[in-house]
Amino acid sequence: MEKKKILFISQEVSPFLPKSEVCLTARNLAQGVQEGGKEIRVFMPRFGVINERRHQLHEVIRLSGMNQIIDDTDHPLIIKVASISAARMQVYFIDNEEYFKRKSTVVDDKEKEHKDNDERAMFFCRGVLETVKKLGWQPDVIHCSGWMTALMPMYLKNIYKDEPHFANTKVVYNLFNDGFNNNWDKRFVEKLKFDGFNDDVLASFSEPNFENLTKAAVKYADGLIVGSEELKPELKAIFDDATCEKLDYVAEEHQVKEISEFLDKVIDTEVLI
Repeated sequence: MEKKKILFISQEVSPFLPKSEVCLTARNLAQGVQEGGKEIRVFMPRFGVINERRHQLHEVIRLSGMNQIIDDTDHPLIIKVASISAARMQVYFIDNEEYFKRKSTVVDDKEKEHKDNDERAMFFCRGVLETVKKLGWQPDVIHCSGWMTALMPMYLKNIYKDEPHFANTKVVYNLFNDGFNNNWDKRFVEKLKFDGFNDDVLASFSEPNFENLTKAAVKYADGLIVGSEELKPELKAIFDDATCEKLDYVAEEHQVKEISEFLDKVIDTEVLI
């Protein structure tokens, strides 16, 4: 029987960034699911604060070289990779000089959110999908952690819906409390429109804030998982209202087993059109 293929994409993955709820969940889940017999790939942004020498990142030339057009501007896509030897696991990094060279993650040294975080999220999600296509690797499900991955369900179910490569791919979004405070760029809807999104999707972003982004992710997801033990009330309400497959918070010691089984359930559930 062919192994099920799980694509983990995360805003953060340990040990490349300081420990956090998202960071540790992404690492432990990916490692545990792989050890449980599934085939995995892991992707994260190559934030400039990551020490490439210490973690031995190197560019994958055969995957790099593509361009992504964001808001009518070309941005070269660079793919790097590093190994977590203790986990016998590789992590791919989506990189670009303009979006990810700065020595920070999603906020600057004064804790101000980067004004182009919307474009960085767009570039990351599209970069993952294009790289996976180039790898020739077809995931059964994409597991998303962190708000920088929240656009993935929208891209998969709209822009990439007619791509044979992703014809049977499901997407699961992991809900965490970690969000952002300031609205994304007021031109965000225009950028999405340039990408080819229809009015139904654009209507989700009358205000490009964290709550609306979360609602859009949930709307197009096949599965939803609560990642934070005490989910904020507004996020809990979104979870409760969702009609897709759902998994409430699972204690850390049981997460790998229960989430792996949940991913199986999502993969095996037929989508009614």
